[in-house]
Amino acid sequence: MVRPGLRRAGAILGLLADLKSRGLLDTTLVIWGGEFGRTPTSDGSASGGDSQGRDHNPYGFTIWMAGGGVKGGKAIGSTDEIGLRAVEDPVHVHDLHASILALMGLDHQKLTYFFQGRDYRLTDVEGSMELAKR
Repeated sequence: MVRPGLRRAGAILGLLADLKSRGLLDTTLVIWGGEFGRTPTSDGSASGGDSQGRDHNPYGFTIWMAGGGVKGGKAIGSTDEIGLRAVEDPVHVHDLHASILALMGLDHQKLTYFFQGRDYRLTDVEGSMELAKR
């Protein structure tokens, strides 16, 4: 039986190879990730049920990007020894979003709108595009 992770890896490699063979990888931004990481330990029955699942972890998560102007072959940041918290070169989600928008040719600061007495935008009036330059 093929492990699910290996099936996904094959599909991802196939997608990237196909985009590259068609000359589309340089202009297509591919992002893999989720809205949260997962805690490195099981919560057991802490929530009252018999779940052996892991909780959301906003303090340490993984994404990867390819194509679309991303400089390949880099790992930015790392978590502690148990994978709970980012400890080296953490990237705030506002910076990630600003960088994704920059890679798509959009300036996140120009997406600001005034509503109910304050400015709003996808990066919540924060965000740096520095990640896109690394």
